[in-house]
Amino acid sequence: MSYQGVLTKMQTEFSNPIQYYLVFENDFIHMNQLLNKKIKISFIKHQCINCKNDRSIYRQGFCKTCFFEIPQAADWIMRPELSTAHLDKEDRDLEYEKKVQLQPHIVYLANSSNVKVGVTRKSQVPTRWIDQGAHEAIEIVEVPNRYLAGITEVALKDHVSDKTNWRTMLKNDIEDQDLVEWRTKLKGYIPDEAKDYFIESNTETSIEFPVFRYPEKPKSLNLNKTPSYSGTLKGIKGQYLIFEDDTVFNIRANEGYMVDIVVG
Repeated sequence: MSYQGVLTKMQTEFSNPIQYYLVFENDFIHMNQLLNKKIKISFIKHQCINCKNDRSIYRQGFCKTCFFEIPQAADWIMRPELSTAHLDKEDRDLEYEKKVQLQPHIVYLANSSNVKVGVTRKSQVPTRWIDQGAHEAIEIVEVPNRYLAGITEVALKDHVSDKTNWRTMLKNDIEDQDLVEWRTKLKGYIPDEAKDYFIESNTETSIEFPVFRYPEKPKSLNLNKTPSYSGTLKGIKGQYLIFEDDTVFNIRANEGYMVDIVVG
């Protein structure tokens, strides 16, 4: 069976374990059904996920021109504290920025390789946690816009990490943490503007990933250096495919790459 299309991050369904779908323009693959099967991934060409042109991918699935022009790649995406739509100030496209920034956002704690703080739109819970490979997470603040979430995250970063160690996450070399306790510990560091939005009474969300074997020494597949790879799929965690030989493939980091996938 052969599938061909441009990679975008896998869509997920919150279940036990998480269900993963790789969606192409005219087809999709239920990735859980490929576990323990041999897969061949072959690079065909680049295709920017915005302009659709065959140009080298610069970042986030976009070619360099699109990355520096479109609102979907502006600085406030990665740094929410730079959001300005609540002030009616445009960065690249005020209409788009209002649509995305002026909606409920969550500041959360997640445990993937360690306890980390993060920000996501409320509509992206629990998708964001799944994509990070977190096995447990909890909401700590719900605010009405992205800016408030951003300044809260910045304040909490002084006291808890905002990064995931992808190798530790993939090896499943993790400890359970009491995220309710962490939330209480961090409450006092929330900025005054966001204090009223603190969430007092919810519980942790636990997430189970479809993994038969975790890699001992994960090595990342780079399609630029290795344009064709074959291996037996042993697990999926975060946005990574995990293969029997400890090769791991980050789907999200390869958005905008057109590939051919042959199963069996």
